[in-house]
Amino acid sequence: MGSLNPIFITDIAGFSFGHTTDREAATGCTVIVAAEGATGGVDVRGGAPASRETDLLRPENTVEQVHAVCLSGGSAFGLEAASGVARELEARGIGLDVGPTRVPIVCSSCLFDLAFGDAHTRPGLDAGIAAVRAALDGDGYPLEEGSVGAGTGATVGKLLGAERAMKGGLGARAYELGALRVGAVAAVNACGNVVDPRTLAPIAGARDAADGSTIVDIEEGMLASGAGLAMPLDRTNTTISCIVTNARLTKAQATKVAQIAADAYAHVIRPTHTTNDGDTIYVLASGTIGDDAPDYPLDLIALVATRALEAALVAGCTEAEGLHGLPAHRDLS
Repeated sequence: MGSLNPIFITDIAGFSFGHTTDREAATGCTVIVAAEGATGGVDVRGGAPASRETDLLRPENTVEQVHAVCLSGGSAFGLEAASGVARELEARGIGLDVGPTRVPIVCSSCLFDLAFGDAHTRPGLDAGIAAVRAALDGDGYPLEEGSVGAGTGATVGKLLGAERAMKGGLGARAYELGALRVGAVAAVNACGNVVDPRTLAPIAGARDAADGSTIVDIEEGMLASGAGLAMPLDRTNTTISCIVTNARLTKAQATKVAQIAADAYAHVIRPTHTTNDGDTIYVLASGTIGDDAPDYPLDLIALVATRALEAALVAGCTEAEGLHGLPAHRDLS
């Protein structure tokens, strides 16, 4: 029972996952559907978030169940994809019963990819609808990672300019500990570099100006710049994530798991939670763990969530493919 074992995130009961990907425009969206509803929480750390329906996840508010989280490219324009998600869920009879219809509760966060691909192509209603159909009608096993979905136009290491950045992407990792299952989906579009949390070895980030084959230490560069530090691409970075679990959690507990799991960002992204990032983490708990399962301490659930999110952040870069002239981790390796 004390062994943490990797599993596919699609093995966590109560959730379905789907992508819409436009590689030519370098954008897309990823949807996590909880058709039977899931208890939700959220933690927003970044200084420039683009989000929808995060306030209703506050523990004092009355909506208890979330039916989907939509992670999207397109900056604030990408929030329209969540409306497509809601439309498709309503058409399938999924949502909060309000009498004449069902209202799906769809939370959404977007990352900025407008400067990477086509600035005028953004995930909209059709993209959200297609992602839900992929989640509920497709195989989706295992969930595709890399330059797909919300991670299609993601880039990392932009403090030295966009031309010296590298490709980020979308990662999905999950673990089981006895009956407990916890996973994370993350679209990595960070201002800073991405490192291996165990060794601190660089995985992706800002490259040297000489031949572009070496990742430089951004934090040391910031310190060396001192008061002359320039922060380019203001408010154009965001790492957005969704943690899913079969545990039984209240809204307050789900929020606490999100807050604790935010440590994964600090372990993997250097620097993180900057004024240029809109970092957001959702937590969805399906409660499908089973009545005979033990009560896992909240801190233990949060630890497994942190490990899963760390792995998802790393995978977002190791699984990414070079796109539109920017290399990925595999290209330098």
